[in-house]
Amino acid sequence: MRILKRLVFIILIGVILFTAWFAYRINAPVHLPEVPYEFSIQPGSSLTSVARQLTGEGVLPDPWTFVLLSRAMGVAASLKAGDYEISESTSPLELLKRITKGDINQSDIKFIEGWTFAQVRQTLDDHPALRHDTARLSQEEILKLIGASQTAAEGLFFPDTYFFPKGSSDVAILKRAYRAMQHRLDAAWTKRSADLPLSDPYQALILASIVEKETGRESDRAMVAGVFVNRLRTGMLLQTDPTVIYGLGKKFDGNLRKKDLLADHAYNTYTRGGLPPTPIAMPGLASIQAALHPAKTDSLYFVSKGNGESHFSSSLAEHNQAVLKYQKRGAR
Repeated sequence: MRILKRLVFIILIGVILFTAWFAYRINAPVHLPEVPYEFSIQPGSSLTSVARQLTGEGVLPDPWTFVLLSRAMGVAASLKAGDYEISESTSPLELLKRITKGDINQSDIKFIEGWTFAQVRQTLDDHPALRHDTARLSQEEILKLIGASQTAAEGLFFPDTYFFPKGSSDVAILKRAYRAMQHRLDAAWTKRSADLPLSDPYQALILASIVEKETGRESDRAMVAGVFVNRLRTGMLLQTDPTVIYGLGKKFDGNLRKKDLLADHAYNTYTRGGLPPTPIAMPGLASIQAALHPAKTDSLYFVSKGNGESHFSSSLAEHNQAVLKYQKRGAR
């Protein structure tokens, strides 16, 4: 009995000593080869392989303490793949919490309201943290990859900032931006104002893109949309310069001439009635809301005042006076 008691006592002391040592080990600062220290966990990596990776780089003193800790915490199968950055002293315990929580070092990319798809593609191609899987693909191939049903990519992507782990595919970014636009457009369409001269959400997207390019000030969006909706209702030509400029493409040199307004093409709203065949840019949510909730107005014309605001008129005579006053080109 006395021997048994001694054995239990020795085991108890051993457990206490081991626990104290283990607690010290998992809370002691790790060695960072450099600051900031960056490392990656690949998809499908096991905890053992990660522990050996960190040990091999001199961060952890040994792999088995890290593995034992993860099993004790029940997180051995909870590693999150991604890129990590450590810029200050940390412990094996804190390090384990980070890689099981997915506290990864993310990159970001921003799409701006009013950008064309060409600008989106260039921004994707120029981003150093992305994998450029779309670089040599046609527009049609890209739309198929992201699951889009439309035949033209213009305007289909929601302008926003998108965060992603380093090495992500540009296809994934486009897919997220496409789904974000579809979600917001569909939600806005279900709550649209009554009796709009728009047959489907895609037409709303086209109108919103024109509003985006025609609006210099937030407060004018609904009024600009109201003018275009009134023109669509009455069968008037939209006569909006941004659609003509879009149709000219690379031929536009910054100066829109009278001959450009007279040259007929699919995007010339001075020669063709109704909406152009596709959006002309990425509209933001404010422009989508304006297109689907236009101001109730009798205005049919507007002209820029030169300070970002617009002057709205309900008659051609009033509009012509405003044009003379503000020294701008003729009617839109």
